[in-house]
Amino acid sequence: MIEISEHPEGCVLSVRVQPGARRNGIQGEAGDALRVAVTAPPEKGKANHALVVVLREALELKNSQIELIGGLAHRQKRLLIRDYSRDELRTKIAELLERVGGER
Repeated sequence: MIEISEHPEGCVLSVRVQPGARRNGIQGEAGDALRVAVTAPPEKGKANHALVVVLREALELKNSQIELIGGLAHRQKRLLIRDYSRDELRTKIAELLERVGGER
């Protein structure tokens, strides 16, 4: 199950990023993290920026609702998702994973 922890401003989502992929998108689960592929290379924060954009669009968030707070130089990331409860985010991610599973 994907790790989502409580935070005073919302919740924290655990993500495993795959930089340099063929296309951007949610790939599924990787252990306790959401697996996300981005086409950007892992240099000068390009993959981090692309990750935030992919998740923002997939979860239908505003720019101010998502922030990378951990794992800047690692594949394992922690993102703050503002204004969502853990249950709301878990439901939204389950819907995303269901759609992704249906596309394969």
